Amino acid sequence: MSEEKLRQDITEICHLVYRKGFVAATDGNISVRLPDGNVMCTPTRCNKGFVKPSDLVVIDMKGNKVRGERKPSSEMAMHLLIYEMRPEIKSVVHAHPAGATAFAAAGIPLNKALISEVVLAVGCIPLAQYGTPGTPELTDALEPLVPQYDAILMKNHGVVTYGADLASAYMKMETVEHFARIALVSRLL
Repeated sequence: MSEEKLRQDITEICHLVYRKGFVAATDGNISVRLPDGNVMCTPTRCNKGFVKPSDLVVIDMKGNKVRGERKPSSEMAMHLLIYEMRPEIKSVVHAHPAGATAFAAAGIPLNKALISEVVLAVGCIPLAQYGTPGTPELTDALEPLVPQYDAILMKNHGVVTYGADLASAYMKMETVEHFARIALVSRLL
């Protein structure tokens, strides 16, 4: 897939996560591993509802900017950790959907097998301990969970999902939020 096509695809997913309310203001970040081994990502301080293909930045696996006018997101270390630990992963989506983020803020993992579709799509969704965004604390908290899970709640932060392509990484985010809403309503009932 060409870099131009990936730029367009990332932009469309950014607009979708914004329209779905999974991010607000400049929250969240999205990346794709390029065929050359570099990573294309959303820039820092970027509203996902208004991002353009030309806003995206290309970095190497050490986080150094290779191409682009803007600065990469400060949370790219989280993405790079996932790419390093999981060679089959080609895309990472980080967002703050309200339902799932509420569970993360309350310190409650989404690890109950309430509906089979969620179990089949993402399995259990563990809770990583708190790590300050953009610091090694965050990657340290995620590291033990990345090998076994494709979706992780981050305490007092949000959710990260990843997959073999951009569509699957996004759909896992949508599934996590859907499950969080079902879990909340089932608790209320």
